[in-house]
Amino acid sequence: MINTVLGTCKPEELGVTLMHEHLMIGWPGWETDSAAPAFPRKEMLKLCVDRMQELKGLGLRTFLDPCPNDLGRDVEFMAEVAQAARVNIICATGLYKEDQGATPYFKFRSQFSDAVSEMTETFIKDLTEGIGSTGIKAGILKVATQVHKISPYEEMVLRAAARASKATGARITTHTDEGTMGREQLDIFASEGIDLKHVIIGHSCGSADLRYHVDMLDRGCTLGFDRFGLEILQPDRLRKAALIGLLGIGFHNQIVLSHDTVWCWRGRPLPLPVEVVPNWKPTHVFTNIVPALREAGVKEEKITAMLVDNPRRFFST
Repeated sequence: MINTVLGTCKPEELGVTLMHEHLMIGWPGWETDSAAPAFPRKEMLKLCVDRMQELKGLGLRTFLDPCPNDLGRDVEFMAEVAQAARVNIICATGLYKEDQGATPYFKFRSQFSDAVSEMTETFIKDLTEGIGSTGIKAGILKVATQVHKISPYEEMVLRAAARASKATGARITTHTDEGTMGREQLDIFASEGIDLKHVIIGHSCGSADLRYHVDMLDRGCTLGFDRFGLEILQPDRLRKAALIGLLGIGFHNQIVLSHDTVWCWRGRPLPLPVEVVPNWKPTHVFTNIVPALREAGVKEEKITAMLVDNPRRFFST
């Protein structure tokens, strides 16, 4: 059984799944901006429900929101959206990368106590008892690393997630920057005894280096090609080229798709003009990427594998 924000569901009930999207993000420090407008909760709830209904019209049944504990996670908001839109939403527990996460608490505690054990305890509670007093249980672990390095703090988080995964059976999904450090993340997980088929290395489409991809896939993990539409970070044509190449050599059973969109922001809205990322929206995979894959000759069963079979298998095997 898989924890969702409204209870549990069976793997076969997931259906078409986007494996990396965000209803809401709040960069650490958002709560200090007293001049920011109040969060328009009702308006944002309607926006999220409307978008989710649009996605349902395209076949979506499940939405994984891997917001970690320190990026403005609001699981009750997720539950309201799931209830109104009648979709499965899976939330996460975990901590973000050092340069953009809320790091001082555990970094300070690490001087006096075993911070890895404390992180592990936190993650296990979120997975087995519920987040805060909400009773809503996380369904996955989320961790992150920076570009070209894993800091000592980030290594603590990865090890804590691995230990929580071993204790509970929960799966792990990660953030990587610019298509780097995925192999090193796997090394840390492997050193903790994790079955790497229980790991998604997220944002792997930030690299078009097939050697990088194949090195990880050969170890049994799943790759997230999950930033389609974020062309300011990597052109979609390179993401598609790498994806089509990997599908052509038989890795369709180890890839999942998404966009890493953010629908609402805590604090001041992000002043990112739509024309800069016109396709960074949660329908892009369905309306543009999947048709492009078909045009390139990718068979329907491989598309179904990435959107339906692989998320189901990831949570069930």
